[in-house]
Amino acid sequence: MTKKIALVTGAGSGIGRATALALADAGYTVVLTGRTQASLVETQELSPAGMCVVHRCDVSQPIQVKNLFDFIKEEYGRLDLLFNNAGIGHAEVDIDALAIEDWQQIVNINLNGSFYCAREAFKLMKEQQPQGGRIINNGSISAYAPRPHSVGYTTTKHAISGLTKSLSLDGRPYDIVCSQIDVGNAATQITKDSASGRLQPDGQIRPEPTMDVAEVAQAVVYMAEQPLTVNVQFMTIMATKMPYIGRG
Repeated sequence: MTKKIALVTGAGSGIGRATALALADAGYTVVLTGRTQASLVETQELSPAGMCVVHRCDVSQPIQVKNLFDFIKEEYGRLDLLFNNAGIGHAEVDIDALAIEDWQQIVNINLNGSFYCAREAFKLMKEQQPQGGRIINNGSISAYAPRPHSVGYTTTKHAISGLTKSLSLDGRPYDIVCSQIDVGNAATQITKDSASGRLQPDGQIRPEPTMDVAEVAQAVVYMAEQPLTVNVQFMTIMATKMPYIGRG
C-alpha cells in the first residue's frame, strides 16, 4: 500500500482545514467532512488536485456519521487515520446562565460527535486488512486547565481525554492507536478575541498571543506518520507565551 486514507472532521476552517491540507501534502487521500458544504469545497480547492474529497456530515447526527463511514468503506475499503477535530465553543458565562440548549449542542458536537466517529472508525479499522489505524482526538489546554466561564467546553474536553485513554487501551489487540493533541491559542474563530483581550482567572482582561494553525497541522502530521508500533499519546502545542502554566 502506498496511498493512505485520512478523514478530517471540521475540515472547513481553522485547524481542520490546515491539517487536511498538510495531510494531502504528505500524500494522504483526505476525506473532508463538516456541516457546511461551501467551506469544505473551499478547502478542497486549496489542496493538491485529486487529494481531497468532500463528504458533508454533521458529526452530532449518528445516522449521518454511519453514512460517511459507509462511503469511505465503499470508496476506499479502509481508513488509516481519523482526525477527530470538529468542535465548538459557547458564550463565556457562569453555569447558571448557560442555556440547556447550548449545553446540549456543545456536548452533541464536541463529545458525542467524537464518539460516533471514533466508534465507526474503530469498527472499520478492526475489519480491514491490514488491520489497524490511528485516531487522533483534538483535545485542548482546557482538557487540563479550564478558562473562566467555560463549563460546557471544559467538560467536553476533559471527557475527550477519557475517550482517548479508553481507545488507546481497547485498540491494542487490533493495532488501533489513539492519540490526543491539546492545542492552546491557535489562531481560529474560537480564539479571535485573544489579541484584544480575554478574561483571566484573576478577573483581569489581557491580550494573549496566538500561533498559526499551520504549526498545529504539522504536529498532527508528525503524530500520524509514526508507525503503529509508536504512539504520541498526548501532545500539547501552544503559543509559547499564552497563560497555561499558572493559569489559575
